[in-house]
Amino acid sequence: MAGGRRRGGGGRRGGPRQHPRAHEPAPSPAPLSLAAAMAQQNTGTAPKTGRPKKPTEEPAARAPDVDSLGFQAMDRNVPGLSHVILQKLNMKSYEDYKSAMDGRKSGSDFGIRTYFDMFQKMEDTFKFCAECKKLPDALPDPKSLRRCKRCQNVYYCGMACQRANWPLHKKFCKKLKLVALDRLVEWLVFTGDIPFPTETWTKPARDVEGWEDWFSMQERLEEKLGAILAGRYMTLLWANAGKPRPEDRELRESIRRLVTDFHSRPLTIGLGLRLFGIDPLAKALTVHVVGASHVETLNSRLTDYDELTRMFPGHRGMEVVMVGVDVVDGPIMRPPLATPAPRGRVYLSSYKGLYHDFWESHVETKLAARPDLVVGFHPGFHACPDLLAGWLPTLLLLRDYRLPVLFTVYSEQELKSSLQILVELETHIMSYATNPFASLRPEQVYSSPNKAPVYCSSYYIALLGPATSAVPGAEELEDGDGWQGGEPSAAGAAGGITPGLG
Repeated sequence: MAGGRRRGGGGRRGGPRQHPRAHEPAPSPAPLSLAAAMAQQNTGTAPKTGRPKKPTEEPAARAPDVDSLGFQAMDRNVPGLSHVILQKLNMKSYEDYKSAMDGRKSGSDFGIRTYFDMFQKMEDTFKFCAECKKLPDALPDPKSLRRCKRCQNVYYCGMACQRANWPLHKKFCKKLKLVALDRLVEWLVFTGDIPFPTETWTKPARDVEGWEDWFSMQERLEEKLGAILAGRYMTLLWANAGKPRPEDRELRESIRRLVTDFHSRPLTIGLGLRLFGIDPLAKALTVHVVGASHVETLNSRLTDYDELTRMFPGHRGMEVVMVGVDVVDGPIMRPPLATPAPRGRVYLSSYKGLYHDFWESHVETKLAARPDLVVGFHPGFHACPDLLAGWLPTLLLLRDYRLPVLFTVYSEQELKSSLQILVELETHIMSYATNPFASLRPEQVYSSPNKAPVYCSSYYIALLGPATSAVPGAEELEDGDGWQGGEPSAAGAAGGITPGLG
């Protein structure tokens, strides 16, 4: 989804649990992407023309969750921005937004009638002065906002604000140009153009140290990229985006970044299997994705994790179960398997609810298999005491049942905060490092863009049981492959991702 990937937890939400530190919220829990909204319509048919109705009610307040924290953070940085987001999506309240995230609101309800309307509305949600934070309606002339010509991303209400902001903006202008481009090209993920078909790996997983190695195994890569560039939806995109079409070289690089963004999650699961010495060729496996939300499940397809089959050809079968209160209805909304997954296939299923409830109702009753690995993509329990309280039952369950766990985080700051919490919970931290399969797509802090972009799943943390337990087999984890400890290899830090802790 364009803009935001921070989502929270598998544990039960409870009252605030005071924590000795004040953790900053997620880098960018952002609004529902308009591309995602459009994806809920039939992308094969051009939308009808029409004008959206403007909402009149103010956004409703809500108890803390990651989405609501995102809206609160936007309004702290740019007062009134959350209302603009809701207005552009033809929504009256935050509850409408949550309905959309839960799959209860169709794309046609968003007031989007044409492709041009979709892209224009998405761009409108980025229109505020990066220096004084004023929205268009607060200016004498709402049309006076002008975009930075270099990055085509941030806006200014006049030359004075642009000059005042330049010493800061110049540090990030080049990267923000990539952010703005990828934000548009991401639409091709929802149309199905991205990712391109991939090949069975010609190298064993242990020899693939990052994206450079992965791309080297893709046959006819330039031909596949060229087909996307020449495709119908790429043409429609630049006919309606309100911006000139970039050079093919820039578009090819954008597609490559978005392909890594798409495949980052399954390959990070494969990394977790390797880290814990779990062999997919030895037996059928079950992986639980805890805290799953619309980020992992909106517009999901049954084939989204098939790259694991390319990574481990001949595997005995894998089931990936998405567990979370914000899982979206769709093709993968089907019950978990009580028997091993079909040989040679990756089977996706889901459970809409809290992880410890799922454990009690399905795992303990053997309606679902006990996981060989549990993965949490950006759990966000570091963000505030309320989210930590929500995650606490799940974190303790994972610890006390001594389940192999892999969490990913956005940044070094988030890594440090998360590690400190896990140490205080007396969890055994086996390793942490830069993720060699982090997304190479840069993402900006939505309402405060002049900061270094972040990358999804930049770091991983591997956990197993309580800190006081002896961990059988820990010494068998592979050494010397650049995927262990706090100092990752150069291959692991590819793509401009911040290196590991020193």
